[in-house]
Amino acid sequence: MTYTIGRLAEAADVHVETIRYYQRRGLVAEPAKPLGGIRRYDETHARRLRFIKHAQTLGFSLDEVADLLALDDGRRCREAGRLGANKLTVVRERIAQLRRVERALAALVDQCHCNTGRVHCPLIASLEQAV
Repeated sequence: MTYTIGRLAEAADVHVETIRYYQRRGLVAEPAKPLGGIRRYDETHARRLRFIKHAQTLGFSLDEVADLLALDDGRRCREAGRLGANKLTVVRERIAQLRRVERALAALVDQCHCNTGRVHCPLIASLEQAV
């Protein structure tokens, strides 16, 4: 099965401009354009686009996606695993940071509920002090 760029975009659930952007970045190959015709994409292109999209949902940047794609020869799983482990470390650090933010905000919000009769809000006061 072959696709026009519009049909490829639909099949991969991305925008046409996204495909063009990925082509400019070297993430997706641009097929040759026949004389007087239109480019035809195949299922390989659709799989590549789905891979990129899924990798991004896991938090990989386009540069990291390019690194993963460069390792896609079936022989460098260890290197790909290292990239995945690095991303996992970053995600875990971010989760820990978000938990700290959650605790701080929860404490400030609780102070707002206990703020009876005061003129100044503890949440706003805390944010002003940080500035």
